This record gives sequence, C-alpha cells and structure tokens, in this order.
Amino acid sequence: MTTSAKTYVLTVSCPSRRGIVAAISGYLAGEGCNIVDSSQFDDLDTGTFFMRVSVLSEAGASEDRLKDGFAPIAAEFAMDWALHNAERRTKVLLMVSRFGHCLNDLLYRWKIGALPIEIVGVVSNHFEYQKVVVNHDIPFHHIKVTKENKPQAEAQLLDLVEQTGTELIVLARYMQVLSEALCARMSGRIINIHHSFLPSFKGANPYKQAFERGVKLIGATAHYVTSDLDEGPIIEQDVARITHAQSAEDYVSIGRDVEAQVLARAIHAHIHRRTFINGNRTVVFPASPGSYASERMG
Repeated sequence: MTTSAKTYVLTVSCPSRRGIVAAISGYLAGEGCNIVDSSQFDDLDTGTFFMRVSVLSEAGASEDRLKDGFAPIAAEFAMDWALHNAERRTKVLLMVSRFGHCLNDLLYRWKIGALPIEIVGVVSNHFEYQKVVVNHDIPFHHIKVTKENKPQAEAQLLDLVEQTGTELIVLARYMQVLSEALCARMSGRIINIHHSFLPSFKGANPYKQAFERGVKLIGATAHYVTSDLDEGPIIEQDVARITHAQSAEDYVSIGRDVEAQVLARAIHAHIHRRTFINGNRTVVFPASPGSYASERMG
C-alpha cells in the first residue's frame, strides 16, 4: 500500500439486473482499489438495486481517474451514482429557532470530532443562540421570517447556501415551514427532526398532550424534508419508555434527549453516504463495526 492511498465511497442505485456487483468489484480491483466495506440491497418491489462501497485506493488512483473509468459502466447499467472522497467533510448549515437542545448537542459532537462535518453557519429567526454560536467561532445569521417577508427570507437563505457551498441543511428544531420551491430545490439535502407524536398531538405543547393521555412511549423521527409537512422519507427513529410516575416535565426532558440522538444519527448516516431515497422511503445502510470509528473521526 502506498503512502498516497486514499479512501473513497462509491454509491450506486439503478435498475436491478445480473452482473452489477461483478462489474463494480471487477473495475475497482483493476484500478488497484481494495474494498474495505460493502453494503447492497435489492428492492424486489420496485426493481431497484442500491449499493455503497468503501474502497482504499492502494495503487494511488485519483478521484478523477476513478470517475472517468467508471462512467462507461454506470452508463451500461443506467446508474445514478457518485464517488466521494471520504476525507472531505460535508458542508452543513444548521437552522434553529427557540429550542436549542439539538443545536447544542450537534455543536458538542462537532467540537469533539464525533460528528465530522464542516459547519458553515447557523441560521435562526431569533437571537437566543447567537452568543453560543459565535463562541464556537461559527458565523451566525439572523433571518427574520414573517408572513409578509417569507419569499425574501428564503431568497436570503438560498443566497447563503450558494455563498457557503452548503451541501446539507439541518433543521435543528427550526420552527418555520419551508416553501415547496425551496424543498424541491434542496431535495434530499434537508434533514428535519420532530417528535413522533404526529399526527395525534399537533400544535403547542405536544408532550403535555401526551402526558395527559398517558402515553407510554416517547419517540423522535428524523427525515428528509419534502413539501409534505413532516412526511418526508424517514432516515432514523427511536423511542424511550415512560412510566406513570413521570411528570409532563419528564416527558419534555426525555423527548429532547431522544430528538438530539436521533438527529445526530441521521446526519451521521447522510454524511457518510449511507442513505438512499427510495420513493417515499429510504434505504439506510448501517455502519459496520469495523468502520464506525473511522467514520466517526472522519
């Protein structure tokens, strides 16, 4: 293995047919690449094949060389594909309103290296977390949103996305509904988090509503944002069990913990190219035991 060896991640989705895996593995081997992790899934309902391959370029093949050489294979199998340099960190723009538990959790994970992303900025329609963000040496952007100025506010947000090279927007409890046009433009590149009481407990104080109904499970859902409010393809979910002895305040506290963990796991899966949108659902390949540490530290 040469000192110039680099790790790449190849993601592929295409119509299912015989010979896909052989073509991919044969090409990579021919280019001096060692497959260190591989996951695949054949959706028999839709006839779609999904694959994620992590490779070590032991012969020093460059990213451009691998892309150029793989293009004819991709064309032959009608692949939607991408090759990613595993060492390059995804540029992420965080958005928050007045609930800061997810933002604080993400900032901590980023600071200690547990979430290897490049945070290009934090956007909020309020000022509560300006000092927290600035103290992390991260740009803070206040974009006020009202019914009257919403188109202008979204235009300002899109300008920021372009200026910073944002690849992923994370709604870390950002409490404004994004327009259909923005959702379409950033399709597959916006992740949201919310409690899993929907659609039963809508509106204000959902945890209080759940407490009053004696709910025994508190959950959270992270999903890709679409124009269907809170109904995009689900990436990650989790639950925590509740007993009759816990208060409405306990519900809120436990719910916030679950939300923070679920959002972090969803981002982790996305930035390591382990998620594929499959119609209204997702294919999410788990991190293998041997690869998690290297993924965690980037």
